[in-house]
Parts: sequence; structure tokens; C-alpha cells
Amino acid sequence: MPSFVALRDEILELAMLRPDDRVLDIGAGTGLLALAAAPRIAHVTALDISPPMCLRLDHNRRRLGLANVDTVVSSAAELPMADCTFDAVISNYCFHHLSEAEKHRALGEILRVLRPGGRVVIADMMFRLRVADPRDRAVLALLARRLLKKGFSGLLRLAKNALRVLAGRWEHPAGVDWWREALLAAGFDAVRVRPLEHEGGIADARRADRETPQRA
Repeated sequence: MPSFVALRDEILELAMLRPDDRVLDIGAGTGLLALAAAPRIAHVTALDISPPMCLRLDHNRRRLGLANVDTVVSSAAELPMADCTFDAVISNYCFHHLSEAEKHRALGEILRVLRPGGRVVIADMMFRLRVADPRDRAVLALLARRLLKKGFSGLLRLAKNALRVLAGRWEHPAGVDWWREALLAAGFDAVRVRPLEHEGGIADARRADRETPQRA
């Protein structure tokens, strides 16, 4: 979709990729970010928790003739990489699948695997299920209107989502303020977080140029 292509391009621009960079794409899916980044840099590691997604991404990599992309099946909350491995970490619409505790662990892991001065850029759903907050209320209304435009099928999906929320089984998006505070708490510098025109938001930050963080 054009909106995702535009978001992809903004993520890669904010990551300030350089020819000798090694990059980690968390929640890589079928390769929206990883395959676009690969021609610009030295190497991309595409990580996703879904084996079928990684297989599809690897198929797309071969089709495009890219030799500098590898795939890893793992969780964002436990990265199977050594400290100070990457110059940049990027992610698009992955983190709302994680609980709040998992998000915090994932940010700690990102800080660990980044080299000093390394960049992180995360785009995700950034709102809360709160009607008291004006932006959250507007986002929820927008999502409801999108579903209602689909007629009966959209109404049915809206009802199912409401039941999932009540049962505690819906996604776990976090708001813009949460992301700013969580990135600072994790130890990142130069933190910037801004909402987008829809339900999403984009955050970018740097790992400070200091001693390697240790595992807890």
C-alpha cells in the first residue's frame, strides 16, 4: 500500500543508513524494510517470530538476487545476537503484538545489540484504548469508521474486536508518551517520538557512546 511504502521510506531515512552498516530489522515480516535497506548497506539481519514469514522473506530475497540478507526466527524480547553487533535497528508495526513487559525487554535488547552511537527507528500503532484522551478518542473513532464502511462484515469484525478487548486478548499498542518514557528509561539518547496522521507513530533514538550495557 502507498501509505506503508511512504512509512518504509521515512523509517529508512531516519535510520541514516550508510554503505558499511549492519542492520537488524525486528518483526521483518515478508521484508518491507529489510529488502529495501539491503542494497544500501553491508548486511541486514531480518528477524521475525513466524517461520512462514521468514521463509517468504527468504524467497523474496532470492527473487531479488540479494546476497546480504539473512533471516532469524526469534522473539523481539530475546535477541539471539552478541552485544554491539548492529549500527542500526529498525522495526515496522511489530511492537503492538508485545505486552508492555515484553516491549521493555525488547528495548533493553535493542540497546544491548546496538554499537555505541547506533540508531533505532520504530514505527508502530501508537495509541491507547482511552476515550478520555483526544488523540486516542479520534484514533478509535477512525478505526471504527473504517470497519463500518465495510458493511455487515465490518460490523461483525468491530464486535469481535470489542469482545477481544474485554477478554484481554487484543493487541497491546502503547501511546506516544509511553514510547518516549520507555526509550529514555532504557538508556537511549536523542529520543524523538511523534504521532502520524492515522493510528501510528514513529520513534527514533540513539545509543549513547558509552560502555556496553550488561545483561540483567
